[in-house]
Amino acid sequence: MRKEVRASHILVKTREEADKLREEIISGEKSFEDAAKHISLCPSGHEEGDLGFFKRGVMVKPFEDAAFELKEIGDISAPVETQFGWHLIKLTGFVDE
Repeated sequence: MRKEVRASHILVKTREEADKLREEIISGEKSFEDAAKHISLCPSGHEEGDLGFFKRGVMVKPFEDAAFELKEIGDISAPVETQFGWHLIKLTGFVDE
């Protein structure tokens, strides 16, 4: 079971933007980090979307659930909706119990 995860994310306004961006990242057309820097609406974009390590109960539930469901470092979530907009989440590290 995961104790903590380290994740980066990209925040956009619409599902359509998130879907298109995810396709571009998966295909190699764009890097996740560059997209976070230049497209993300979150201040973490300046850090390539890095949110650092976090435990359960810190992030909003839909975001947390998606982040903790990612299996391998480098995995990118499907678009996740929160009250802030639509997120793409990339797993960059984890600590198991």
